[in-house]
Amino acid sequence: MTMPTITLAHALAAAMVLAAPGPGTPAAPASVAAHSEPAAPIAGVDSVTITVGDLDRVADFYTGVLTFTKVAESEEAGPEVERLSGVFGAHTRTAELSLGEERLRLVQFLAPEGRPVPADARSNDHTFQHIAIVVSDIGRAYEHLRAHKVRHASTGPQTLPKTIPAAAGISAFYFKDPEGHTLEIIQFPPGKGDPRWHGSAGSGRLFLGIDHTAIVVADTDASLRFYSGLLGLRVEGESENFGTEQEHLNNVFGARLRITALRAAHGPGVELLEYLAPRTGRTPPACSSTLSAL
Repeated sequence: MTMPTITLAHALAAAMVLAAPGPGTPAAPASVAAHSEPAAPIAGVDSVTITVGDLDRVADFYTGVLTFTKVAESEEAGPEVERLSGVFGAHTRTAELSLGEERLRLVQFLAPEGRPVPADARSNDHTFQHIAIVVSDIGRAYEHLRAHKVRHASTGPQTLPKTIPAAAGISAFYFKDPEGHTLEIIQFPPGKGDPRWHGSAGSGRLFLGIDHTAIVVADTDASLRFYSGLLGLRVEGESENFGTEQEHLNNVFGARLRITALRAAHGPGVELLEYLAPRTGRTPPACSSTLSAL
């Protein structure tokens, strides 16, 4: 179990790689421009990256249990990797996986070895990040995960109530991969989520793709100045989530979250999670990760 050392501020549990804008990239909408004029808006989120301690073990879990497909594997070292990662002497081994249209990169640092995910990590810690995997049937997906003896992060699957209009009817469950990285399975009700998730529901597949990566932040407005104002991600929706279902989903008593959904023109979204309560989450250590734009 290894804590990430590369790519994406605010997160130590995973990272995203951002694609540069290409010809015909649409202008940022007014909701984004309101935060500040993007200097160089990105075209999309290319992939999500998780730093792991044992690449083979973790890749077997994602391909064997979650039905990802391995599409490439590489090994890199030298000055360019050191500069990109900010880690002296970096020697990495990477597996690129796909699920539907989305990509996940698993990166193992052969040298130097990183630190494990803390055993007592909590969902409201500012090091928290997860990827949300869309499923066609959350009940069946949960039983599938139980059959493979995954570790719970939620107490069990939760369906958010009508008292949270923006999220009403969404069902989700947090769990952990073999090294302790938090993952989420999520099912959207009719009228919510990307329409393609509903179109894929009849495909016979249980795990459909990655909807978003979620990051705990201390200050949503400050984070929006970076993700929207600088990078040009557009704000797609906002919600304030609370209640027993949210508490059991995050496994944090008294959880009340300000949630902001962001997207680029393509790729998975980025979700900012600000805990309005409790505000006791631990802040990242000084070696927090950085952002890499391609």
